[in-house]
Amino acid sequence: MKNNTASLNNLHTVQEINSQPRLWKETFQLLSNSKEAISKYLQPILAKENLRIIVTGAGSSAFIGEASQSIIQKQTNRLTQPIATTDLVTHPDSFFLRNTPTLLISFARSGNSPESLEAVSLADEFSNDIYHLIITCNKDGALVDYHKETKNPCYSIVLPEETNDKSLAMTSSFTSMLLTALLVTDIKNIDKKATDLDTICEQAEAILNSVDVFAEITERAFERVVFLGSGEKLGIARECHLKLQELTDGKVICKFDSFLGFRHGPRAVVNANTLLVYLFSEDEHVFKYEKDLVEDIAKDPRNIQAILAGGVVDIKIKNAVRIPFQAVSNNTLQLIPVTLIGQLLGLYKSLKLSLNPDNPSVSGAINRVVQGVNIYKK
Repeated sequence: MKNNTASLNNLHTVQEINSQPRLWKETFQLLSNSKEAISKYLQPILAKENLRIIVTGAGSSAFIGEASQSIIQKQTNRLTQPIATTDLVTHPDSFFLRNTPTLLISFARSGNSPESLEAVSLADEFSNDIYHLIITCNKDGALVDYHKETKNPCYSIVLPEETNDKSLAMTSSFTSMLLTALLVTDIKNIDKKATDLDTICEQAEAILNSVDVFAEITERAFERVVFLGSGEKLGIARECHLKLQELTDGKVICKFDSFLGFRHGPRAVVNANTLLVYLFSEDEHVFKYEKDLVEDIAKDPRNIQAILAGGVVDIKIKNAVRIPFQAVSNNTLQLIPVTLIGQLLGLYKSLKLSLNPDNPSVSGAINRVVQGVNIYKK
């Protein structure tokens, strides 16, 4: 990120956003070095024909599951479902199937949130054939030691210490855990994905080197932002909407949806002070549906502001800014750098509103590790 202001560069949020391409490479190397051990644990589990995979977490960690679900399902050919720990804790009997073999992949930055700890415990209680894979950024978190408490198979992956963001909003932790999920569920082919990794690092650097674009956008007057994405990018849209809303302490109201779903009522949220962020697909078939919606909205006489990212071809519409993101075909990792769009919008809008991006919650209502959650046993 190019910025000459020393105080800005001293912010944890800025450092954590900037560090991502490097941390992705470190994460890749860590997983590559552990390929044999990870394969030894996961391959027999993934070989179970009726295996069900649940990807879980709370908040941004839950959105990792939403973004990775379709890719994991394709890579493993096993039913994969994203279910937040916040749902598992209140309704375990609605989600766990007693006699169905289940791999529970848990994502956690700190590994200390009450829901994360309770979810793995409930999995053991409500399933007779459960396997745990824990992906966390905190070597000292309670979740990483769950293997000591369970009688069921459990394997923990602790990412590089720097991914354990110090700031309130998850940035490098989100993208590094997402990268890990995509790599470990196809661990046998990790070495073949080195080129894909280099590509997404280049894509991220291009976005990071365009901070003037984000600074200019966030100078504009908008009170609502809607992120749209299709397929796996719907999960990224959801993460982006939370990132901007968190970093602006709710002063900017954000929404997310799929391109097609947005037509069915949610489009009513758009007013003259709305910014639409289009996270386009690189799939030609999907892109046709997305392009139709964008061109339709472009006819709106209110001249709605827009940001464009990705896609098969460039779309020329009025009052729109394109983020430099050169997509390539057949790279399942490239949804990861798209996340930086929400992070940078959040960072610069936070600064514009004179907030502290490291701790933007003026009231203290939002904390780095969730507070005030009591766990109740049935």
